[in-house]
Amino acid sequence: MSDKRIRNMEEFATVSGISRPTLSKFFHDPESVRKSTKAKIESALDKFEYKPNIFAINQNRKLTKTIGILVPYLSDPFFAEVVRIIERLCIDAGYWPIVFSAHGKTELENNALSTLQSLKPAGALIAPLGRSSDLESVERFTKEVPTVVFDSNVPVGKAFVGSDNFQSIPLIVEYLCRTGEAPCFFEMPPVNPNANKRREAYIATMERLGHEPQVIMATGGGGWNFEQIGLENGLRLIAERALPSNTVLCSNDRIAVGLIAAAYQRGLRVGHGEGCAMRIAGHDDHPWSRFTCPPLTTVSQDYKAITTKSVEILFDLIQGEELPAGRTEYLFEGKLVLRSSA
Repeated sequence: MSDKRIRNMEEFATVSGISRPTLSKFFHDPESVRKSTKAKIESALDKFEYKPNIFAINQNRKLTKTIGILVPYLSDPFFAEVVRIIERLCIDAGYWPIVFSAHGKTELENNALSTLQSLKPAGALIAPLGRSSDLESVERFTKEVPTVVFDSNVPVGKAFVGSDNFQSIPLIVEYLCRTGEAPCFFEMPPVNPNANKRREAYIATMERLGHEPQVIMATGGGGWNFEQIGLENGLRLIAERALPSNTVLCSNDRIAVGLIAAAYQRGLRVGHGEGCAMRIAGHDDHPWSRFTCPPLTTVSQDYKAITTKSVEILFDLIQGEELPAGRTEYLFEGKLVLRSSA
């Protein structure tokens, strides 16, 4: 081990006896140099405890190995799971993923996009806030950086990958109507296009089945505290006997989690069977949905297919592959997940 701290690539090249171009080639792709050279570099890295500034290296390349990932709220386990899969796929392909969270705020989403663009990324995978997004800023970014949009289908980027809400919502509405009282639809002020599509799909399916649609909009504003919104509105609706059906389909699982908690606090048993006062269902198969009490009946999003397809398309864009003309949408079907709540 050396007592001298190596400050930059030039000093490392001097002490290791390896040329600067060879080092650059190695740091871009370790497998691009001879095995003996690779072993020599790795030994020198260990000996001198040198860790190169990968960001600085990237800035000097026309094409960096950085992939930006932006989601609305990283603390949401749904997005945390999606990001986990995307990160792994990028790392396995030799890219460096960097994750940003907008924390539900337009300003922070814009800041994240600006910061990411300054890093000269090879590409980006973004799930925009949706309704709160500054679409002009998002669109400017997607025109400068190869970008695939997922989850929140706003009209930017070369491609969108997500769930087919007009397939998944009918799936669960038909099941609920077939097995009990037709459901009302419980939603909060929409934060992204998924909410509107799910409401539209619910209404169309109910009318097709000969039932009157009953949509209940939560009060108290929007935001990303979905469980709190479900709880507070659920307590009020149950106390006022304002639910038009004892079967409630929530627009997403997080609202359903709050509604299940409200039913418990009001002394109502949730489930499908003798002694149950309510049936509650959701959408997404959120990582928490199997741990509610009772476990939540829902429709799953195909996490693996959505993330894998998003990354595949982005890699094609980075490598200059031709995509179909215009903006392409790739939608994956959901699957019914039956649990005790409905």
